[in-house]
Amino acid sequence: MNIALIGYGKMGKEIEQIAISRGHTIVLKVDINNASTYSVEELKKADVAIEFSTPEAVINNIYKCFDANVPVVVGTTGWLKQLEEVKSKCSDKKQTLFYASNYSIGVNLFFKVNEYLAKLMNAYPEYNVAMEEIHHVHKLDSPSGTAISLANQILENNKTKTNWVNVATENKNELGIISKRIDEVPGTHTVTYSSAVDEISMTHIAHNRKGFALGAVIAAEWVKEKKGIFGMNDLLGNSH
Repeated sequence: MNIALIGYGKMGKEIEQIAISRGHTIVLKVDINNASTYSVEELKKADVAIEFSTPEAVINNIYKCFDANVPVVVGTTGWLKQLEEVKSKCSDKKQTLFYASNYSIGVNLFFKVNEYLAKLMNAYPEYNVAMEEIHHVHKLDSPSGTAISLANQILENNKTKTNWVNVATENKNELGIISKRIDEVPGTHTVTYSSAVDEISMTHIAHNRKGFALGAVIAAEWVKEKKGIFGMNDLLGNSH
């Protein structure tokens, strides 16, 4: 199929390699040089767009895809406050949006374990839950979209916490997320439940960007001729 790559940084280049290796053609690349000038007509050459840009540019890019009647797979994070507005516009225009905070198959299995553990630990309030996420120094948002997804799962399934904060906290009602930015770390997420006598910790470590890129290409293949709003649970056949 024909793919438009909106965002041609490290992730965009990784997606390009995997897409080509799977027999697809890149018909449009949007980077810093043409981000403000690429047109809806150019987008129409694509069967699907894969969007990994910046939080500032993502909304405009999504709406351009809607105008071009091209399904868009979005991996940019840091714009969750506008997600409902974008979903509403997608529905109104009868367009296609596939959004995930993380396209790695491993991370999405990690989400399932996180959800289950949060429910399980609900009966043991003596355990305090906290999180840490580590990413490369180029990452633009903090905490990561994956960390926010993990935190929201915990809030939904564990009654000991009412909200998350992006610092270590002594407040028993708050879920603390510590964000670290270190060199070229692709992404590490740790959820820890600790008590006076022991602790339970689970960690997902990405060794490189390939898992994210492959997941995004698989999502593009899957969503190509569909209409509506989708995520990784739909792709993997899991109920939310």
